[in-house]
Amino acid sequence: MSEIRLVVGLGNPGPEYEKTRHNAGFWLVDELAWQLKASFAPEAKFFGEVARARHPAGGELWLLKPATYMNLSGQSVGALARFYKIAPEQTLVVHDELDLAPGVARFKQGGGHGGHNGLKDIVAKCGGPNFWRLRLGIGHPGDRNEVANFVLKKARGEEQALIDDAIAASLQVMPAALAGDFPAAMKALHTAR
Repeated sequence: MSEIRLVVGLGNPGPEYEKTRHNAGFWLVDELAWQLKASFAPEAKFFGEVARARHPAGGELWLLKPATYMNLSGQSVGALARFYKIAPEQTLVVHDELDLAPGVARFKQGGGHGGHNGLKDIVAKCGGPNFWRLRLGIGHPGDRNEVANFVLKKARGEEQALIDDAIAASLQVMPAALAGDFPAAMKALHTAR
């Protein structure tokens, strides 16, 4: 059982994207950093904002928000993971998920990228798909051609409340996930609703 040493939140930098559905990963790692009393600071060599926290199991835990825009997230994740010698199995990537309804959050390891450009770039630049994912449901617009527009818009009020609830539920099981006890984290999160 390998503990998690790097938690990556996916999103797009800049105030115009801050409240958009595609930034759900940023929202969760911001909250996690606050809970762990860690602060993000820009790190040019890692192409993003980095926070160093004390790992609940001892040692260091790195939190990362790539500043590369979603489609180039792997550049940032790869740079930090290589520098600190963090394996894909020790990495948790938090991202928005079209295939899950708002309010639903699911852990999974490996698998495809499902058309998610951030995941696609991480798979390409970080030695394959074997990292952990925390998928935060944002729902689907119903039309494939509307996806790009949908993810870059703010969620409706009731959807945002459900997404916030899913983030809160995910953070409650984060100690188990960080310890590498994904069966316990999954059982608690996946049966919570």
